[in-house]
Amino acid sequence: MAVTQKLTDGLLQLGFCGEKLEDLSQKMDKYIGEIILFNSAYNLTNTSVYDEIVVNHILDSLSAVSAITELLPAGSSGAEGVKIGDIGSGGGLPGIPLAAALPEYNFVLVERMDKRCAFLENCAAILGLKNVSVLKKEAEKVPPESFDLATFRAFRPLDEKMTRTLLNLTKKGGFLAAYKAKLSSIQTEMDGIKKIVETYSVKKLTVPFLTENSQEQNRERNLVVIQKN
Repeated sequence: MAVTQKLTDGLLQLGFCGEKLEDLSQKMDKYIGEIILFNSAYNLTNTSVYDEIVVNHILDSLSAVSAITELLPAGSSGAEGVKIGDIGSGGGLPGIPLAAALPEYNFVLVERMDKRCAFLENCAAILGLKNVSVLKKEAEKVPPESFDLATFRAFRPLDEKMTRTLLNLTKKGGFLAAYKAKLSSIQTEMDGIKKIVETYSVKKLTVPFLTENSQEQNRERNLVVIQKN
């Protein structure tokens, strides 16, 4: 499967260039191929069309790279490195694209389904992502304070129970980073958990071909960031 112009252009717009662009585009091309191959059996994404996966899932996941690097200290992957948890990873989004783009961080893909864990382990091996491990557990059973940052895309709106669970996974001073859509919906959602989360910030995400166009499908994407006290 050949890297499409949309993938290359999208990565360029997100600021990747040179050897990084070439490496990341090749890895994401292989990853998309695996998603397409196994999607019907594992229900990984809502589409099996290559360029739709590029925009709605790969570029969307990578749109938070700069926001995440602003939150976390620089370091190197390894036993003592910064650890990011992708909670309810499913098909590896956003964890696998982020891990490919940020080799200096350790990524743990938390997923409860056996077949999806096997898919994630296979993808990490195929892409040569030595900074990725897969943890087969429900979020509620992950050891407390496991992560410097916990991120997620696929969750339903945050409620008190889920927010407490996610904060429990995060180290003191660490962060939750939730990919969300419209700002108006975020405000309503966060009002519902204000007893637990008194303060939060919203970082606007720019997703090439998704948030920055004049067509009807123009969509809003944001990252909700909560710091654990």
